[in-house]
Amino acid sequence: MRILDAATRLGSEHELARVQMTEVAKSAGVAIGTLYRYFPSKTHLFVAVLLHRLELGADRLPARKPGMSARDAITEVLIEMTRRFVDRPLLASAMLLSNSTAPAAVVPDSEEVRRTFHRILFDKAGLDDPTEQDRNAVRLLSMMWSGLLVAYLNGAATLEETEADVRSSCELLLVHLTE
Repeated sequence: MRILDAATRLGSEHELARVQMTEVAKSAGVAIGTLYRYFPSKTHLFVAVLLHRLELGADRLPARKPGMSARDAITEVLIEMTRRFVDRPLLASAMLLSNSTAPAAVVPDSEEVRRTFHRILFDKAGLDDPTEQDRNAVRLLSMMWSGLLVAYLNGAATLEETEADVRSSCELLLVHLTE
C-alpha cells in the first residue's frame, strides 16, 4: 500500500518519464529490491495504481437510481470517472499510458483492470447477468472512454467536449439498454 501511495503522489507531481523507481522506493520507505520484487517496471507499478484507484473509488460512484435506464446509469458513472481522472492529469496520463502499453501476458494486472472496470459499470447499472451484447458494448465503450481521456489529457479536447463525447458514445454503444 505504501508503494502505491508513493507512486500515486509522485505520479501526480511528475510526468511518467520523470518518475524514478528509486524515488518511489525512497518515498515508500522500502528497499529498491522490494519495489522491483512486486513491480518489475514502472508499467507494472502504474497499472497497479490504476487497479487500486478503480477498486477504491468504485463504492463512491453513483448507483442506478429508480426509474433510470442501465444506459443512463453507465453514462453517469463514466462522466464521474472522467472528472475524477482528469482531476490529476499527470497521474491519469501515467496510468492510461501504462495500461495501454502493458501486454496482458507480462502485466497481469492490466487484464484485472479491464475486468474491474467492466464489473464496476455492470454493478452500477444493476446488470447482474450481462448478455454477450452487453459485454461487447461495454468492452468497446471502455476502449472508447480511455481514448477520449487521452485526447483530453493531450489537449485535443476540452472537458465539456470529452463529456459530450462520453455521452454520445454511451448513446450509440448502449442503445439496447434503454429500459
